[in-house]
Amino acid sequence: MGPLDRPTAWWLDALRKRRERMRYETLDFSTAVTWESEEEKLAAIAFFNAAFRAEESGLRQAHELADEVGVWDAELGETLRLYGEEEGWHRELLTEFLDKIGGYVKPMGPTTSTFYTLYKRAERMETIVLTNLMFETIGATTYRIALRTARPQPAVQRMLTILTRDESFHVPLNAHFLRRIFQREPARAKQRSQLLYHVLTGALVASAAASRRRAFTFDRIPFSVLAGSYADALTRLFVQAPDLGLTPMPGLIPLLRLLGAQRLTEDDPLSIRAAEAAVEREKVMVE
Repeated sequence: MGPLDRPTAWWLDALRKRRERMRYETLDFSTAVTWESEEEKLAAIAFFNAAFRAEESGLRQAHELADEVGVWDAELGETLRLYGEEEGWHRELLTEFLDKIGGYVKPMGPTTSTFYTLYKRAERMETIVLTNLMFETIGATTYRIALRTARPQPAVQRMLTILTRDESFHVPLNAHFLRRIFQREPARAKQRSQLLYHVLTGALVASAAASRRRAFTFDRIPFSVLAGSYADALTRLFVQAPDLGLTPMPGLIPLLRLLGAQRLTEDDPLSIRAAEAAVEREKVMVE
C-alpha cells in the first residue's frame, strides 16, 4: 500500500479511538521547569506561542471545512470535525503549559500575523487543506528536532513529545483530506495548488530565519538545520505521493545545501506507519 492508501473510514475510526484516550493524557509538572536565563524562558514562551497559534488556526479551519464537506461526504466531514477537536485539545494543553512556565498567550508578531491573516482569507478547499498540510509538516519537523536539541526538562519533553507524536498522525491525515478534495475537481484544483505549493515552500523555509530570532535560545536549532529540514520535508511531502500531482520547487534543496543548510531529521512526512502507531496514544514513544 502507498503512504496514503487508507479509506476515510480508517481515519475516522482512528480519530475516534484517539478521542477516547484524550481525557486520560495530562501534562506532568511534578518536576519544576527551570531556566538558565530570562532569555531562555522568553524564547520558550515564544516557541510555544507559535505552536498555540498553529493549533488555533487548525481548529477553526477544520470545523469550518467540516460543515462544507459534510454536505457531499458526511464521513469525511466527521473526520474533519474530530481532527479539529484534536487541534482544540492541543490548544488547551498549550494554554496550561504556557501558564505553568510563567507565560501566557501573546498577540501574534508581524510575520505570524501575516501568515494567518492570509490563511484566514482562503476560500477554496484545496487552498485551505494544502496550506494546513504544509503548516503541519513544518510543525512536526520543528517539534521533532527540538526534542533532540532543547535543554531536556521533563515537562518540556512531555509537551514536545505529545506535539511530535500527534503531528505524525496529522500530516498524512491532511494529505488524505487533500486527496479527497482533488478527486472532486482534480485538474483545476491541482493547477491552482501548484503555484501555492511553491510560494508557501519558499515562505516557510524563509520563516525559519524569523523564528530563530525569537526561539533559538530555547530550542537551539541553527537556521541552517531548520531551513534545510523544512525544505527537505516539504519536498519529500509530494515526491512520496506522485498521484497528488504537485511538483516540488526545482533546485531548492541543492541551493540551500550550497549555502550551508543541513537537515537533522530523516522522518517520512507521509508515513502511514507513524499514523498507525499514533492511533494508540499511550503506546507511542518519540526518540
